[in-house]
Amino acid sequence: MATARFTTEKRTAAHLTAVLYSIVIRMFSALLLPVLRTRRRQLFTGTMRHRIRPGVAFFLGAGFGVSLSRLWRDLSTARGEPQNDLLARVPVVPVPRVQASELTVSPGGSGAVMKYGFPSLANIKTRESYVTSYDPRTRTASWVIERLNPASLSGSSNRKGCEFREDDSIHLFHRSTNDDYRGSGFDRGHLAAAANHKWSQKAMGETFYLSNVAPQDPSEYMLVGVCVCAQNSHLNQNAWNNLEKMCRSLTKFYLNIYVCTGPLYLPRQEDDGKLYVRYQVIGRNHVAVPTHFFKVLILEQADGHGVELRSYVLPNEPVDEKIPLERFLVPIETIERASGLLFVPNIMKRTSSLQAIAAK
Repeated sequence: MATARFTTEKRTAAHLTAVLYSIVIRMFSALLLPVLRTRRRQLFTGTMRHRIRPGVAFFLGAGFGVSLSRLWRDLSTARGEPQNDLLARVPVVPVPRVQASELTVSPGGSGAVMKYGFPSLANIKTRESYVTSYDPRTRTASWVIERLNPASLSGSSNRKGCEFREDDSIHLFHRSTNDDYRGSGFDRGHLAAAANHKWSQKAMGETFYLSNVAPQDPSEYMLVGVCVCAQNSHLNQNAWNNLEKMCRSLTKFYLNIYVCTGPLYLPRQEDDGKLYVRYQVIGRNHVAVPTHFFKVLILEQADGHGVELRSYVLPNEPVDEKIPLERFLVPIETIERASGLLFVPNIMKRTSSLQAIAAK
């Protein structure tokens, strides 16, 4: 008896719904159509009549169709039929919430690298112990960030079994190859240095992806006044290497060191007095040769209070290794303007004490 009574109530509800929609449609036809006809005679003549007829027909048809659709849905609901609705068919899967404090990371793991934010958000790639933003136009990275501390620098990993290799995660059109560097006169210069990742052989091996490499000047001779200094001016093997060593040595005095490295393409004034950005490209894939390189160091104080910031720019050309590295310190704003990246706003979100060192 209860089932029969429930069915009768559903039928009554469906009948009332049909009657109400019928009344609405009749009122719509009785009130609106005369008004539309009067306005049409007042405003339009000739060809304009032909233009309003399709519009009125569409309007009436749409309203009638919506009414029928809602009527059919209400009747289906009253009969207990399932709704043919897209959202009703999409399963809702609960997503567990994970707090940052619950994440576990390895000594140099990429999960801890981005504590101070991303300088940019284009083409982000995550490796075992560094994070990079790749620029498909230049075939090099825009920046690479790694975290250094005594744990990440310790281990038995070595580079003997490591070889430079293409990054298969990058489209064939936009990646560099070893053939591009062969015979070019440029070194395959690491952005995230291999020696910074001794804690894991896999982490060290991933620094040999060509997406972590940029052409660096390996010139063997440099004119200093009237003297020729042989084998003393390699950017990659001397000045740049000294800067990398200095970064590692600072781990003795700081809790963590976050290092961001990347290429720059700076303008130079030419004979006509105008500024031009000119750079060489090498190989079949036209790998861009940077005019300069930057390295930004975010140093966490050992007591955990405050952050120190150092930023360097070195030219991609012969550099006398006798020049102290302090000569290449620049204001962080210089790098931000030249690269299109931002560091300070992200850093200030994580600390209230920032000391930027631009000169010693």
